[in-house]
Amino acid sequence: MSREQHPLLAPGTSLERLATGATWSEGPLWMPDERAVRWSDIPGDRILRWDAATGEVSVHRDQVEFTNGRMLDSDGSVVQCSHGHRRLEREASDGTVTEIISRWGEYRLNSPNDVALAPDGSYWFTDPHYGIVQPREGHPGIREYGDCRVFRWSAEDGLTAVIDDIDQPNGIAFSPDGGTVYVTDTAVALGDGPGHWIRAYDVDGATARRGRLFVTIEVGVPDGIAVDVEGRVWSSAGDGVHVFEPDGAEVLFVPVPEVVANVTFGGDDGSDLFIAATTSLYRVRTTTRAATFSHSQR
Repeated sequence: MSREQHPLLAPGTSLERLATGATWSEGPLWMPDERAVRWSDIPGDRILRWDAATGEVSVHRDQVEFTNGRMLDSDGSVVQCSHGHRRLEREASDGTVTEIISRWGEYRLNSPNDVALAPDGSYWFTDPHYGIVQPREGHPGIREYGDCRVFRWSAEDGLTAVIDDIDQPNGIAFSPDGGTVYVTDTAVALGDGPGHWIRAYDVDGATARRGRLFVTIEVGVPDGIAVDVEGRVWSSAGDGVHVFEPDGAEVLFVPVPEVVANVTFGGDDGSDLFIAATTSLYRVRTTTRAATFSHSQR
């Protein structure tokens, strides 16, 4: 079956390059009220914006301390990861940026990388060391708590470590029912370990347990990921986007001519897949949408 004929892709769709000119594109997020995509050019130390109505690309903000992954909170604010500030932060609709958390006890975080909203309303985020070991993506520093972990934060509970068995945790996303959290390990990229795979964990309230290998990405590494309404995992890779069923079977490959860093669903009906890949932002139209869940457990 050709890529155009695949049932997960809209009839007649093809990969579109919407914007280019970045250094390393990351952290794409669809902003429904603006009908725009916001994403990071990490080495360029700026946040870019693509407007769906006009197709124009602009700089949303610059000198942003090397922001990376982001998510839309329930109040419409953007929660994002800052390599430079070594923190999780919030950008309100008026542009005001405030810190959410930057320390685990007495220790500074490494360089928060990606963040996801859990069913209970808490924020789960990854904390590899990329922003403190790569000068073009942050500032030189040390791992003050001596490791790289996945953390959970809520206003009620504060910050807790929930996953500690991944060398370089990177992308993160939840299954549609919130019962599984997927985390990518990109350790092989800088020789920090063998990881070039996605791990899955059962979510048990404020904890994660029963970690296991979900899939291995053979070309490059699985950086950012997204999960659709049927629980399929859409993963970045060195050669494009790979899509896996909840049982790990690969069902679709979308080739992309640049190394893919991250993906997100959006568009007016939620079925557009936006792809942040090296210098560019791409789009492919699908027949599915992002996983969503109510926050009834909050």
